[in-house]
Amino acid sequence: MAETPLTAPANNSSAGLPAGPSSVSSPGGDSKARLRPALAVWLRDLILSVAISAFIIIFIYQPVKVEGTSMMPSLEDQERIFVNKFVYRLEPISRGDVVVFRYPRDPSKSYIKRVIGLEGDRIRIDGGQVYVNGLALDEDYVPPAYADARSYPETVVPPQCYFLLGDHRSMSNDSRDFGPVNQSYIYGKAVFGYWPMDKVGRVR
Repeated sequence: MAETPLTAPANNSSAGLPAGPSSVSSPGGDSKARLRPALAVWLRDLILSVAISAFIIIFIYQPVKVEGTSMMPSLEDQERIFVNKFVYRLEPISRGDVVVFRYPRDPSKSYIKRVIGLEGDRIRIDGGQVYVNGLALDEDYVPPAYADARSYPETVVPPQCYFLLGDHRSMSNDSRDFGPVNQSYIYGKAVFGYWPMDKVGRVR
């Protein structure tokens, strides 16, 4: 039977050992080889997550901080909420919605108020009581401590406009001061509070 030929090493004392260089891997070589694909997958997932988050923040949900007390007790000063900027592409603005809009007298500023009157509605306020189309509006989101006695003469909300009021009626600069707000100024609906922890939940 033919034997596998051997090549004698230069050092005679090693005669009889298999010829050729040894194939030896460093202890960390295999782990590094396995780490590279895992790192690539992690990096891909990270980039994808950032892209999705950016898309959501830019086009759908925007985190905002409430500044001021005009929407108390529903929303408190410094409370953090998410605003849905896409929802009104799918559904109409409704009475009772809490909306974020550009201040008509200075569009660089944003305000947050509640929708009270829709286009075509007749709005009147008598001693703090709001009337919509002649009917008293039930506003359980305005506790007695936050009401006021201001009156407002009857007005008809113009087309594509909304009558907006703050829940803290005695501390709010709203449609009683700057009139109905055009729909083009309204860019989002307050949907969810996320800070502080005791306020986490849907904005009602």
